[in-house]
Amino acid sequence: MPGEISPTGKRPGPGPGSPPELRASHADRDRVVDVLRIAAGDGLLTADELDERLEAALSARTLSELATLTADLPPVSAAFGALGAEVKDVVRIEQVHSGAIERTGRWVVPRRLELAVTYCAVTLDFTDAVITHDTLRIDVAMTGKTLTLITRPGILVDTDGLQLVHTKVKYRQPPASPGTPVTLRVELAGQKAHGRVVVRPPRRTVAQWLLRRSGS
Repeated sequence: MPGEISPTGKRPGPGPGSPPELRASHADRDRVVDVLRIAAGDGLLTADELDERLEAALSARTLSELATLTADLPPVSAAFGALGAEVKDVVRIEQVHSGAIERTGRWVVPRRLELAVTYCAVTLDFTDAVITHDTLRIDVAMTGKTLTLITRPGILVDTDGLQLVHTKVKYRQPPASPGTPVTLRVELAGQKAHGRVVVRPPRRTVAQWLLRRSGS
């Protein structure tokens, strides 16, 4: 049938006399990959669905093939517009003896984050963050106070590249159901001197605490 689409997002070629379909650029593929990763992070795609669609996106030749892969997903442009933000490759934060530094709510995760912080607590809450890359590298040059990373299922944190000087690490992985796709790998590198590094899931609400206590 005309317009029929295969499960992998491939569309039969145009018939005789039909105009050629528009070719997809690298930027077009990257935009679709971003949408797919955000959807997986929001729980709209399973790990298998994400892998299948990413493979199809990276091999897509036309715009119609790409459109098929996101046709059943909500647009993410509204989220970026509401934030008034754009996806950045590098974000640098420099603070000395000031108030707490927090990234919470619907913030856009860059590809790399540079922390040059002295005696300022830092909290990076990924619970509702907009994730468009599969890896976030955090270059740490931090002395004193606590660096806190609040994660959600599908986010993994690697602290092996972090040099610790009189610093303790507390790592508590959030519970995840089998098949949860890995949407973001956070790689910590550099040096953390004095204080703590805490990796934990979001704190339970009162309702969640009561349900757990009752065994429901």
